[in-house]
Amino acid sequence: MEEYIDLSRDGGVQKRILQEGTGDETPSKGCSVSLHYTGTLDADGKKFDSSRDRNEPFQFNLGTGSVIKAFDIGVASMKLGEKCILRCAPKYAYGSSGSPPNIPPNATLNFELEILGWKGADLSPKSDGGIERFILRSGTSRDRPKGGDLVKIQLVGRHEGRVFEERDVEFCMDEGKEFGVVSGVELALESFNKAEMSRLVLKPQYAFGAEGNSELGVPPNATVEYTVTLNDIEPVAERSMMSPDEMIAQAQLLREKATKYLKEEKHELALKLYNTALTYLIHKSEETDSMKLAIYLNKILCYQKMHNHDEAKLSCVEALKIDSKNVKALYRQGMSNLALEDLDRALRDFSAVLEIEPENKAALNQASICKHKIKAYNDQQKKVFANMFTKFAQSDSKKAQEEQSRQPDVMKQKFGEWGDDEREHEPTRFEQENPDVIMLNDLHKQFRNM
Repeated sequence: MEEYIDLSRDGGVQKRILQEGTGDETPSKGCSVSLHYTGTLDADGKKFDSSRDRNEPFQFNLGTGSVIKAFDIGVASMKLGEKCILRCAPKYAYGSSGSPPNIPPNATLNFELEILGWKGADLSPKSDGGIERFILRSGTSRDRPKGGDLVKIQLVGRHEGRVFEERDVEFCMDEGKEFGVVSGVELALESFNKAEMSRLVLKPQYAFGAEGNSELGVPPNATVEYTVTLNDIEPVAERSMMSPDEMIAQAQLLREKATKYLKEEKHELALKLYNTALTYLIHKSEETDSMKLAIYLNKILCYQKMHNHDEAKLSCVEALKIDSKNVKALYRQGMSNLALEDLDRALRDFSAVLEIEPENKAALNQASICKHKIKAYNDQQKKVFANMFTKFAQSDSKKAQEEQSRQPDVMKQKFGEWGDDEREHEPTRFEQENPDVIMLNDLHKQFRNM
């Protein structure tokens, strides 16, 4: 018979394997684990709970404190398909309180476990399962990379078992793309501890996307794996430890880097650095306001180059909060409104520019374009409504003729006595049943007289 293994090193959590699992990997902290269990009291063997009786596997996130300590310790040691008995001392189970009415105080428990599978910890920003992490080796400290930190990592990339990339690389966080590091790796690194080694499974949107990477032999829409080791972190100083002047200097450094990427048409990289730069400009002064304004103006350019005019407008709002008469912000806001076909707002923006700079040729030109488009739109709408009213009038006339043809002779005689003016004011039965037609006819007359 297999001997018990002391997992807790104090005899509090012991495991006896009933069936060996497959492979070498075990679930790590944050993994979503699925398993079956049957719990019994060690004292008399009485069963107090079983997922098998419910015919429903039990699922939980490992290492997050959502289950008793013994489960977090024991399940972390299990391989895929493994079955075991887990003996749990009270302090690793329900302690001196127990769990009435089925588990008495200070009870030692036995669990028969079968691990069915697990998913990696989801590190994707939108929790869409696009970045899964499986920790292969825990880190040696709690230090984690943040924006601007220099990181030194080792990468091994695989697609369907084939290694397509293996290298050491160092870069500043937020600039990984410039060094060929896919977004999923950089995003995951924010959750790595120093010296950690983890396996990442990346969906296409966090790897090489719909284009793939022909140079590396990665096809379009491919899910890839990376084994990543965070060898070192050289952090920038904590903002809380910086003086206002030091924070401005750091923001200026990041701004210069971002502007370099903007000139190189690397808009996503530029935006990341501009956003990080803004986090250092928390002390209000003329200098910080001036730098923030310059950053927002460049963010607008980035978003407009990426055809993301909604985000561009948000940056315009921030810029105009700092300087409500800033010509560049007003003009660029107008360009985004024009791109979004919000012609009235665009015209107001260009007109605001012209109030400040009456000879601004670019604003004069764009205002003229707006007026032309607004007139063309109004003319088109006038034609649409005119046609619609004509169709309603024709339909009304046809219905009236059909109605009149169905009237008795005596009614026809009575109608024959009315003058044209009187008949205009006497609604037909169709009009009585459809009062909206009268309104549309009146509108039609107004359009004919325009």
